[in-house]
Amino acid sequence: MMDVRYLPDQESYKRMTTAELRKAFLLEHLFVPGEANITYCDTDRAIVGGAVPLDGAIALEASRKEMAAEYFAERREVGIVNIGGTGNIIADGHDVPLAAKEMLYVGRGTRKVVFTSARASDPAVFYFVSFPAHASYPTTRISLPQSESTTIGSIGNANKRTIHRYIHPAGMKSCQLVMGLTELDSGSVWNTMPSHTHQRRMEVYLYCGLDPDSMVIHLMGKPDETRSLIVRNRQGVVSPSWSIHSGAATRNYYFIWAMGGENQEFSDMDNVTMQELY
Repeated sequence: MMDVRYLPDQESYKRMTTAELRKAFLLEHLFVPGEANITYCDTDRAIVGGAVPLDGAIALEASRKEMAAEYFAERREVGIVNIGGTGNIIADGHDVPLAAKEMLYVGRGTRKVVFTSARASDPAVFYFVSFPAHASYPTTRISLPQSESTTIGSIGNANKRTIHRYIHPAGMKSCQLVMGLTELDSGSVWNTMPSHTHQRRMEVYLYCGLDPDSMVIHLMGKPDETRSLIVRNRQGVVSPSWSIHSGAATRNYYFIWAMGGENQEFSDMDNVTMQELY
């Protein structure tokens, strides 16, 4: 069963309470041992989910009501990253091992996707993001060292970070999905600051690498009307095109970002200056 989210627009969010904002934009319970949890967003038809297989396998299945599809990737592509112990993904009979921070792109037309863990005592934790696709590309695995990496920011500004691009036009090709992982250096806590929006696509963040006593203060909303969400380890935030998506934490961390919409240009963004933020 899928959880369906209808995101508020750029005016109604201003009047929402903290609880209402969290219910609308925060993905709190993606990873439940032995289960798959999936959220369907009306914005750009994004699907976000988590699967934690234990002794048995978990199949990625379509929801007839929301997707009107025989199988999950019938008209979709999927980016899957493992943030837990070693696991395997079986895609149409091809068994692909996936260690922590490795990613698998699953192309449109893949009829069967199954998640398994090597050890139930240290299970794989699979996070996936999916968008509709009008073309098919090969199912491909990519490791962290194979990604396109760029280091930006500085320790002085507490935002030194390395951006790893996995699924993008110059690397692992896809129809519209762009996906990667950003790691913050020790002593750095800010991500995506200075901030930006991108009218032409939505984005999802998943925050990882936080201990139980740590948190991220995620900033969202229009630049002149910001709001904040307290985000814990392995929780995500859905960001519509009109919203900034920045955050600062009580320690360094890493986060997984995924985008879908009009184009795949990573640099296509509308930058927001510090003076424009309120």
